[in-house]
Amino acid sequence: MLTKPLEQTYFVIDFDSTLTKVEALDVLCEISLAGDRERDRILDQIKAITDRGMSGEISLTQSLEQRLKLLKAHRDHLPALVETLMTKISDSFLRNSEFLNEQADHIFIISNGFKEFIVPIVTTLGIKAENVFANTFLFDEEGNIVGFDVANPLSANGGKVQTIRNLNLEGDVYVLGDGYTDYEIKESGLANRFYAFTENVMRPKVIEKADHIAPSLDDFLYHNKLSRSQSYPKSRIRVLLLENVHPVAVHLFEKEGFKVEILKGALDEDELIEKIRDVHILGIRSKTQVTSRVLEAANKLMCVGAFCIGTNQIDLAGCTERGIAVFNAPYSNTRSVVELAIGEIIMLVRNIVPKSNQMHVGQWDKSAKNSFEVRGKKLGLVGYGNIGTQLSVVAEALGMEVYFYDIVDKLALGNARKCKTLDELLSIADFISMHVDGRPENKNLISHREFSLMKNGVIFLNLARGHVVDVEALTEAITSGKVVGAGIDVFPYEPKTNNEEFINTLRGLPNVILTPHIGGSTEEAQENIGTFVPGKLLEYINNGSTYGSVNFPDLQLPLLKDSHRLLHIHKNVPGILANINSIFAKYHINIKGQYLKTTEQIGYVITDISKSYSNDVIKELRDIDHTIKFRLLY
Repeated sequence: MLTKPLEQTYFVIDFDSTLTKVEALDVLCEISLAGDRERDRILDQIKAITDRGMSGEISLTQSLEQRLKLLKAHRDHLPALVETLMTKISDSFLRNSEFLNEQADHIFIISNGFKEFIVPIVTTLGIKAENVFANTFLFDEEGNIVGFDVANPLSANGGKVQTIRNLNLEGDVYVLGDGYTDYEIKESGLANRFYAFTENVMRPKVIEKADHIAPSLDDFLYHNKLSRSQSYPKSRIRVLLLENVHPVAVHLFEKEGFKVEILKGALDEDELIEKIRDVHILGIRSKTQVTSRVLEAANKLMCVGAFCIGTNQIDLAGCTERGIAVFNAPYSNTRSVVELAIGEIIMLVRNIVPKSNQMHVGQWDKSAKNSFEVRGKKLGLVGYGNIGTQLSVVAEALGMEVYFYDIVDKLALGNARKCKTLDELLSIADFISMHVDGRPENKNLISHREFSLMKNGVIFLNLARGHVVDVEALTEAITSGKVVGAGIDVFPYEPKTNNEEFINTLRGLPNVILTPHIGGSTEEAQENIGTFVPGKLLEYINNGSTYGSVNFPDLQLPLLKDSHRLLHIHKNVPGILANINSIFAKYHINIKGQYLKTTEQIGYVITDISKSYSNDVIKELRDIDHTIKFRLLY
């Protein structure tokens, strides 16, 4: 499927911090100085010398001499060094061992390191020992490492250039490495391209000299259209995370090798349009609006993660039309919202906030007036979803009578009772708590009329969506005494950043708890969300699974094994599966597994096939009528 290199193409690869994640002499220092009180200080010295040598500040000979002098190493330390380095092979080299084996005749390891530890490691990857060019240690009679072979050109500046010249390679030469000495091969005219390898370390002086930056071996192979283990290098997948999502999410994406950009605040439509170009994965919370205009500019967007419960801020229909999967966190912050609701109900019915404010100005009021228990009171839940049901259970455990209203028929938990109409619930409840979603038809669900139906002295909570309650009507209900306490966490308009002033008519009203949309803002909830949403996004990107998507057919796929996976998203019209399979039949392709699921709008076909096939197959699958998106995974 992918083109192989010409017979006259050669690959020159560095060892330290390229084929391995570490500098071998640094590791040897850790081994040889184990138990030495000065170990950490000496190790810092060795690392500093390494960096100076890599950036060209000191000569290579000086770098080797100074480091070996500090090491105090012995021949007996080398087996432990090799064993350690075997666990430090760069991830992308391990993934692409097949390429290393296939091109063993054309791959040369040229390093200023030492053969004694390089050869045992690279030969396990299929690289030939005779293609390894490196220094060799000198030992004294007791086996102490006392120096190196100064006659070897790789022990001095320009050694890599001289080694390549001596090899007299007739053909194209591509150099992959992280140090200045690797660039010198290209500078001398002996290589066609120099790729700065940045998977393990980034050296600015090296990067600025590179023809290309290679964040991984996958990226290098992709750039040169060579056989590789990944269909698309993860280092080329761009992730944009907004609204200060939890650091655990950032870590999960970076661990995958994705390129991650983080912004603390929300972006308005025009700002997001500017940022969304070339982004593959978008992560937002509740303030960022993913509109049709944003989606038009999202030329590479594959999926959106809402790091919250609601998705009304996302144009779901537009995402579906463009084959963009959307995921949210429907359960991760449920407990946090429930606890805030219970806490506020108790605070409000006991008049805690006014009494606390009085205490802060020196007023002592030990009266029990207008202070009540929650036991025996009627809690009315508007919406009986994930949060409503859990709040129902906790409230009942505190002795409350629970009533709920939901437009969908829901099974009551415990002794909760369903009301036939919203009006019925409003007239019954002592406490009313909103737990509906943000769909447009829920705008001003509670307004002047609804407040008029409530009991005098009701406690009112909105921890759902800002626009479901008419704030003007709520303000009037509070000032008239209809509502004697309110806890409001969400608002029709919310500041985009912490630096913007919050302006609302509810400010300053008595026995009103105002919180800045923090219902789910606990460390536990945010960490849960920060783990859950990236998990779903990564399953989709890496495996094609859509389990938990709010707009795609729901498919939990098996792990991909020894196959290529073709993902075809299309409009839900008859005949697509037949067209797909006719193409496979035409090219005599064996199908190892196939999965299909549809919604009213789209269909999603996943086919696992053997690895050998023509590029024409991919082109024909992409060209099927009504195709929305096509992806290839391996």
